[in-house]
Amino acid sequence: MAFVDPTVSLTEIQEVIAASFPGSGNTCTEIGPGYAIARHDVGDGDIRPGGFISGPTQFSTADAALWYATFVALDRIETMTLTSELSIRFLRPAVGSVLYARADIDMVTRRSVVGTVRMWCDDEPTRITSTAQGTYAIPIPK
Repeated sequence: MAFVDPTVSLTEIQEVIAASFPGSGNTCTEIGPGYAIARHDVGDGDIRPGGFISGPTQFSTADAALWYATFVALDRIETMTLTSELSIRFLRPAVGSVLYARADIDMVTRRSVVGTVRMWCDDEPTRITSTAQGTYAIPIPK
């Protein structure tokens, strides 16, 4: 599937996050043809015993990245897109102060957007800590 540069901007996505979902702790740091990257600054509440970033923190960051990538895939802000399914595999302990998630769009249909998310910590994008795949449902226009 070939994607082009989105006309929706990173600034627009960041404004929507601030207005619609300010408590998520996630931000969108980069977008491009068919992808978006989310960032989560890890706090004390995100850490499990042993110093590992918790599974729920990784899951929510993956979900956020896919939400942002859905805006890119649709080339519009559609806040009412909803997660219809998301599964995650934890590959190695996530240890670091910043968690990143890159969502790449696999397919767009009339009713859904499917994507794959890869997560890593700090500045180690080749050291994947978890991977997720999910589907976002596109709302039916009225």
